[in-house]
Amino acid sequence: MQNAFYNWIVPFLCTGAITAITTSIIFFKAFRNGLQCLLRAEIIRSHEKYVEQKGYCPIYAKEALVRAYKAYHALKGNDVATALYEEIMALPETPPHNSEK
Repeated sequence: MQNAFYNWIVPFLCTGAITAITTSIIFFKAFRNGLQCLLRAEIIRSHEKYVEQKGYCPIYAKEALVRAYKAYHALKGNDVATALYEEIMALPETPPHNSEK
C-alpha cells in the first residue's frame, strides 16, 4: 500500500514542481519585458516633451530620467532609446531666454 502511494505521490510532486518553476520563469520574463517596455515609453515621452516641445530639461526631470534609463539598460534595453536619452541629457536645464522682449 505504501509503495503504491509513493509510486503515485513522487511523480505528482515532481510534475507540480516543474510546473511551478516553468510558470515562474514565464512570469518573470513577461514582467521584465513589460517593465522594459514601460521604461522605454517613458524615455520616448520625455524626449517628445523636452526636446521637441520645450527645448530644455529641468534638473529634476533629468535625475528621474537617469534612473529610468539605468533600469532600462539593466533590463537589456539598448536601442533607439539610448539616442533619445543622450539628446535629452544634452539639453540645457533652464529655459532659453528670448532676447526680443
